[in-house]
Amino acid sequence: MAVLAVLAKKVWCSRRLLVLLLVPLLLLPVVFALPPQEGRCLFVILLMAVYWCTEALPLAVTALLPIILFPFLGILKSKDVCPQYFVDTNFLFLSGLIMASAIEEWNLHRRIALKILTFVGVRPIWLIFGMMVSTAFLSMWLSNTASTAMMLPIASAILKNLFGEEEESTVAVGTKGMNPVPMEMQFLARREDRDFPEEPEDPAPLPDSSKKAEEYRKNIWKGLLISVPYAASIGGTATLTGTAPNLILLGGIKSAFPQSDVVNFGSWFIFALPLMVLFLLIAWLWISFLYGGMFTRGWKKDMAANATGEDRARTMIREEYENLGHMMFAERAVFILFCLFAILLFFRDPKFIPGWSNLFKPGYTSDAVTGVSIVTILFFFPSKRPSLKWWCDFKASNTEIKPLLTWKRAEETIPWSIILLLGGGFSMAKACEQSGLSLWISDQLHPLENVSPTLAVFTITFVVIFFTEFASNTATIIIFLPVMAELAIRLHVHPLYLMIPATVGCSYAFMLPVSTPPNSIAFASGHLLVKDMVRTGLLMNLMGIMILNMAINTWAQPIFQLGSFPDWAQHHLTNVTGKAPSLVANDSSLAL
Repeated sequence: MAVLAVLAKKVWCSRRLLVLLLVPLLLLPVVFALPPQEGRCLFVILLMAVYWCTEALPLAVTALLPIILFPFLGILKSKDVCPQYFVDTNFLFLSGLIMASAIEEWNLHRRIALKILTFVGVRPIWLIFGMMVSTAFLSMWLSNTASTAMMLPIASAILKNLFGEEEESTVAVGTKGMNPVPMEMQFLARREDRDFPEEPEDPAPLPDSSKKAEEYRKNIWKGLLISVPYAASIGGTATLTGTAPNLILLGGIKSAFPQSDVVNFGSWFIFALPLMVLFLLIAWLWISFLYGGMFTRGWKKDMAANATGEDRARTMIREEYENLGHMMFAERAVFILFCLFAILLFFRDPKFIPGWSNLFKPGYTSDAVTGVSIVTILFFFPSKRPSLKWWCDFKASNTEIKPLLTWKRAEETIPWSIILLLGGGFSMAKACEQSGLSLWISDQLHPLENVSPTLAVFTITFVVIFFTEFASNTATIIIFLPVMAELAIRLHVHPLYLMIPATVGCSYAFMLPVSTPPNSIAFASGHLLVKDMVRTGLLMNLMGIMILNMAINTWAQPIFQLGSFPDWAQHHLTNVTGKAPSLVANDSSLAL
């Protein structure tokens, strides 16, 4: 038995190398089971899917495999693969990351979060509400990981003041006290090196009089800490630049249906913001009920002690906000540019009214043009107020004024690996189209033509949400999105009717510490157990499925014109089936 145990440990230590070597051999039959082009393309896609799910290679490195394998296997030429890594969608995402870097550089995100907390107060359920609103709003514009890493130390400091604790904070996000937290690159593309603390042993028995108070205190800790990563995951879905799967959807639509122009920053925001607000409200009620003492019975038992704790927490929040000082010129400039960034993206082509893009030649402007135009200003706009006196004062210092954001700072904070992940997904989509694999998948989905679209959406959201518990949300959507597009064609429904739920569902991973980087950071605080996340996250997942299905069948219908089979999908249908649209699109409406 001892020999087997040692052997098992050695196999476990070499698991990534074994996956790297054995998986290609196990997938070889796929190459010979299909026609040559389709078989080789499916081999590469399945290989990348396994590598992504097992993280045998870093996610970004796996995303580079198309540059190697597609040309060698004769699927795509190198000149066709490499441009996929810097398509229009990638530059939109890059512009969002640059804007987030500027916001972090001048602590604007911190000021916004603390201001929201001063409004909501420090009663437990309202404190949870304030933390969730702050985190969700920041996650709309910053990465989910950066938002969580910034908010958790704030939550920990508030809780210690609330309960009068003096021990060192155990929030393992690389911070000291309440210092600002930059983007944490290692969580965005690497999850293989996580070391989570073991579940703590049961503490020594407490007197009966203090057991309930101690249990209530622990629940408040858990509720506040678990609410932050959940709010980050929910908030990231509200904007196209909020999380990578949203951008992959945009790029996937443009790749599979070049004539489509339904999804842009404005239309997505109109759909996703109400969904985010509704889910955030329900999540707050659930977490408050589970951990926060929704009826506040526990909080009223010792009013004097609790009032003292509230005063300490309120004072701490006020002092932290005051320590930021008055808004500097640079903060105001970044805030104005941030507002301009969001407004111009929203009103470029909002669909319900003519957008400002109509002032230019049709088809020449895009969300990427808008985003890059605004963030370029960050690199030359001065961080201090310009003064005419400086030009006339020959004794004044001649030191160059720094811009709002330097390229060196941008290089340090931008998670470039995500750009490679997006490119890997777009390369896979291009290869599916060029090799004929899309047509083969479409043929295999033929038996599903009679499935109800509503049932299909429910099944898709259920499968995707629970699949992404064990795999990166980016890898999940890259794997599922091409299948969703072909399934929609077979069902003769609007492709977005299936693609949008799959995309949003990839962000609804709440059950496990390894599901998302924000979950991992919260778990590493030491106050949460795996069973806490499973208990809370299971119902969150189920609520996500129900809310997402409701959204796609109600207000999403007029926003994306989901009630009909669009012309650009008819064109794609003709290409993959070889039939005229009138012969196959026998039912162009959704029977909902």
